[in-house]
Amino acid sequence: MQSQLFSIILLGGGLLLFDQYLFSGFVAAFKNKRIVGHRLFRLGYTLFSLTSIAGTICSIYLNLPVGVRAGFLMVFFVLMIMKVAFLPFMLADDIRRFIARSRPKRQTKTKPHAIPRSEFLMKAGLATGIVPLAGIGMGILAGAYDYRVRKQNLYLPNLPKAFDGLTIGQISDIHSGSFYNKKGVLGGVEMLLGQKPDVIFFTGDLVNERTDEMHGYQDIFKKVKAPLGVFSILGNHDYGDYYKKWPSLTDKKKNLDNLILTHKNMGWDLLLNENRRLKIGNEDIGILGCQNWGELTRFPKYGKMEPTIKGTEDLPVNLLLSHDPSHWRAQILPHYPQIDVMFSGHTHGMQFGVRTEHFQWSPVEYVYKEWAGIYYEGHQQLYVNVGYGFLGFPGRVGILPEITIFTLRSANNPLLQKV
Repeated sequence: MQSQLFSIILLGGGLLLFDQYLFSGFVAAFKNKRIVGHRLFRLGYTLFSLTSIAGTICSIYLNLPVGVRAGFLMVFFVLMIMKVAFLPFMLADDIRRFIARSRPKRQTKTKPHAIPRSEFLMKAGLATGIVPLAGIGMGILAGAYDYRVRKQNLYLPNLPKAFDGLTIGQISDIHSGSFYNKKGVLGGVEMLLGQKPDVIFFTGDLVNERTDEMHGYQDIFKKVKAPLGVFSILGNHDYGDYYKKWPSLTDKKKNLDNLILTHKNMGWDLLLNENRRLKIGNEDIGILGCQNWGELTRFPKYGKMEPTIKGTEDLPVNLLLSHDPSHWRAQILPHYPQIDVMFSGHTHGMQFGVRTEHFQWSPVEYVYKEWAGIYYEGHQQLYVNVGYGFLGFPGRVGILPEITIFTLRSANNPLLQKV
């Protein structure tokens, strides 16, 4: 506990000193502007800095609501990009001034209206810092519908040979209430269907708050079909819990009933703490769908695993759809070894970060241990899809909307084999 407190003090103090150092450069850039040198301006800057730092530290070390944590972390990392871009100009100016002070003074003539070198460097630094922010703005607009297909082999030693080579498509977190470009949405659906998966999974959050958000998009997602079926589940946003203006509980229930009917109208098999048997020839595997269960604050726990697994005891492989990846470590790993693979979404990768073939990072990793891609624990696996749509800010930067195509392999994972 003492070591953690020391780390917090060290981190907070270091970030505050860093901010105050950069503030001196900001003042130098606009030293002719009275407001910049005013005591109230400095006080406001310091209070903003303290709030940002305190919020970021609390987001890392405390169990705040995920939306609050995500907001603080997003603001912190976006501002940090600008600060890091500004820093080299600050250091260059400090080095220049140190060298100038160490030399003998000489009389120099300053040209009328010339910008002092410190002021020029600081303004150049601020302009450079704005460039990545502008890039983020462009990325938001360009990334919203820039769907990417990610392919993943799933190795299952107990998989019946009849299922070897079966392909599964997964999309998650549609959030239809955020869309503003039907053509872009349709393009992603066509990209999914172009992969011709045998089965398709949808892992929750069809809407943001209300079922009527699907008006205008139901016909698009009705096109999502597969030879062996489309299986779906609910996410935390689908229950209407976040809409505060329901006239009555009856209206809220009707909204959920309409959402369930929407899945049916699209031809999707919605699994509500239940399972299906997927059959090829004389062989079966289990497709299980659990309602939302989130370990973190604010997220509902409607999921019940006992009815979800009922009747699957004889199946060689069980594939679980569960929206929130925290469910995997909290319940599935310790209590349900019969679950071979869990398919999730929910995190969106915070719609901000870096994701390449061999490296990925997002501020959301300080909230979720498993937040994007494939994870292994013993014989069990989890895949987290970063989502089809978006929520909050209208787009994505670095963490692009995802369509996942899995190929089932009846074999041990060669990457996990001991040499």
